[in-house]
Amino acid sequence: MEKPEENRAAEECPRLPRSYAECWEYVRSDYYRYTGRRASLPAMWLYAWRNPAFGFSLWLRLAAWRGWAWPLCRLMHRRYARRYGLLIYPTTRIGYGLYIGHAFGTIVNPTAVIGDNVNLSQLTTIGSNKGRAAVIGPGVYIGPGVCIVEHVHIGAGATIGAGAVVTRDVPPDTTAAGVPARVVSPHGHPEFIGNRWPARG
Repeated sequence: MEKPEENRAAEECPRLPRSYAECWEYVRSDYYRYTGRRASLPAMWLYAWRNPAFGFSLWLRLAAWRGWAWPLCRLMHRRYARRYGLLIYPTTRIGYGLYIGHAFGTIVNPTAVIGDNVNLSQLTTIGSNKGRAAVIGPGVYIGPGVCIVEHVHIGAGATIGAGAVVTRDVPPDTTAAGVPARVVSPHGHPEFIGNRWPARG
């Protein structure tokens, strides 16, 4: 069966950066999600030291490009990963404006695809035992303690309630919860996605 348009877009659009300039654009978008502001590089560095979730995102983004600073970026990414239990690989295709709530215990399979302006809460697992992991559409909120299993599609604007185990596709702009997860409301919660990054690229 053909995938919905929004899921195909989420799968195709995020790509790995091809320069440090693109890495920094991703970093800026993540910073905007946390603060609602655009800032200089020094300001973002300082904020990264104060906020471990954003600090992890900064090194995650920079380690995605194998340029001259890659050994340092990879080392710092691994330090944050070990310290906070954040297992997200730099090779994972993640869109602009990633927000990691409470930097603790989040695991994402490197074959997952994550769209723009997605919230990942603590103790979230996006995994697969058989091949490709999930495709997460733009503007999705994933609550604490969620497990998303195998190559399911989470539609744009969906909300996944805390503790849900997602084993099947979730339609766009709905709320799913439970074990196994099912749609409990025909409406999502767009208000959970604060400070949306307004533009791609």
